[in-house]
Amino acid sequence: MADAALSPIEALVAAELAEGAGRRVLFVEDDPGVRLLVGEVLNELGFEAIEASGPEFAIEVLRSSVTLDLLITDVGLPGMNGRQLAELARAHRPNLPILFVTGYAENAVIRADFLASNMAMITKPFSLETLSRRIKAVLEPAD
Repeated sequence: MADAALSPIEALVAAELAEGAGRRVLFVEDDPGVRLLVGEVLNELGFEAIEASGPEFAIEVLRSSVTLDLLITDVGLPGMNGRQLAELARAHRPNLPILFVTGYAENAVIRADFLASNMAMITKPFSLETLSRRIKAVLEPAD
């Protein structure tokens, strides 16, 4: 039945589709399963996701002329941690919002200087709703 009420997740996705429409996200995650799942979620939320399995490809994208609206990066990456990647991103794109994904939030948050302006963090595992809220918060910070 076409007029059936939407489930809470369907309603959330429908509401967030407009939020993500036309926005491009660079998502950096070395775990293939997490990368696939979050990439699908980003697409469902209306974002165009560029997926990178490590910092090398992400750096190429960041140095290119490709338009980006958000960087989502795992903190624990091989060869370079997510914070180092964020610093490089900010060198090329000073206003790029950044969302860190980690299973180690306790260690990362202890350092008061870890999150700079226009940065946020989300801890694995997370729900679709939590991811959506964090993305919205970092893209549209309160004034």
